[in-house]
Amino acid sequence: MRQPFPDQFLWGGATAANQYEGGYLEGHKGLNTSDVLTNGERLRPRRIYWKNPKTGEEGFEEMGLTEPVNFPEGAVPVLKEGELYPSQEATDFYHHFKEDIALMAEMGFKAFRMSISWSRIFPDGDEEEANEEGLRFYDQVFDELLKYGIEPLVTLSHYEIPLNLAVKYNGWADRKMIDIFEKYAVTVFRRYKGKVRYYLTFNEINLIAANSFMEAGIMQTNPEIRARGVHNQFVGSAKAVKAAHEIDPDIQVGMMLAYYPNYPYTCDPQDQIYVMEQQQENLFYSDVQAGGYYPEYILKKYERENIKLDDCPEDYQLIQKYPVDFISFSCYGSITLTTHEGVEYSKGNFSMGVANPYLSSNAWGWNVDPASLRIALNVLYARYRKPLWIVENGIGWDDVKEDDGSVHDSYRIDYLRVNIQSMADAIHLDGIPLIGYTMWGCVDLVSAGTGEMRKRYGFIYVDKQDDGTGTLERYKKDSFYWYQKVIASKGTDLED
Repeated sequence: MRQPFPDQFLWGGATAANQYEGGYLEGHKGLNTSDVLTNGERLRPRRIYWKNPKTGEEGFEEMGLTEPVNFPEGAVPVLKEGELYPSQEATDFYHHFKEDIALMAEMGFKAFRMSISWSRIFPDGDEEEANEEGLRFYDQVFDELLKYGIEPLVTLSHYEIPLNLAVKYNGWADRKMIDIFEKYAVTVFRRYKGKVRYYLTFNEINLIAANSFMEAGIMQTNPEIRARGVHNQFVGSAKAVKAAHEIDPDIQVGMMLAYYPNYPYTCDPQDQIYVMEQQQENLFYSDVQAGGYYPEYILKKYERENIKLDDCPEDYQLIQKYPVDFISFSCYGSITLTTHEGVEYSKGNFSMGVANPYLSSNAWGWNVDPASLRIALNVLYARYRKPLWIVENGIGWDDVKEDDGSVHDSYRIDYLRVNIQSMADAIHLDGIPLIGYTMWGCVDLVSAGTGEMRKRYGFIYVDKQDDGTGTLERYKKDSFYWYQKVIASKGTDLED
């Protein structure tokens, strides 16, 4: 008999406005950086078309997932006629939020991770006054969640910023963004005081190194610009923590990290060193946001690469005094690394390292690792001694809806079963203080990496196709009923 999860454990699901909300330009929402991303495919990147208003030059950039996009000087992202922009409608939570929240409640959700679209609150990002119509929309969403006893977990910036801030300031590369973000955060904290207790500042902040446009709105980039951008985000996060605690002591602000356990492919010491260095690259962000300091290894790296930050002593005082209250992270599997040549690499839209012969993978190259969550939780808790929250975990698949509306996704159930067991082992065997688990893409949404619909994650199928067609009707998958049973049993019943 499995031990039950704690009574206060927050079971739920997760989404992001740029992939799920839709409502493009409705309610006086402004254009954001996700609105200008075209669709793509597994091996064909999404595009951002641009025009230089001074010279008339036009072109496009392909959204890199391992190398940052670098726009020409003076380029302004534009919408190109005839192209498909899937984030603009996404799967239309904007018009379906009551229906979707009712389905979440039927599954038994205790928490729902969502993001606020910054450009719905401040359409250009740097206005004096917030957009009241946008604020009212989220009031309705939070009221609907609380009606069912579902705790909102709100990300302030999830792979989008107002497009104007990217063009005008080069996104987070400019220190002006610190105060702009603080004003946005304070507006949200004050407006939803008593409704929202849990916030995250930046989604997968460590991915600024691989995709600085998507994560931080940075258009012209190099290693020093990215280092300055993330430093500005660190200061912005500290200011948000400070403001949240002053506005309402009950608010808890967390950080969010993309985290994968790293395995060496061989026992060659050079593979061990490589794994150590890659772990440092990832955990630098949580070392600063949770630990309150810049670790020596990153300072030495900046020294070697002659990277100079645009900083001041007050920045470091804020970072030290106002670390985050908890750490949240995404974890979909593990990455196996080697310094050796002539080995097979995993395929997929992200670099997933060397193919691990002990693990299976899906069509997008993501592996299924039954130990990954337990390992991740132990590594992060041992390093920071702060409560943890798994806010993304799941598996994308080309689900098939049958004529009767059913969707048989046994592969998703199999994946979630081993991951929930891994999480249970971390709680019961290792004593890890885990706040909750929000499975990624609980309602089908647009893939951030590829812009596809066919790469589905949800318990709820949405009739929306890669070409933009579909009724947007919702259907319960087999995993819907399975997860309902898991929650009702407090994690003790994981059988089909």
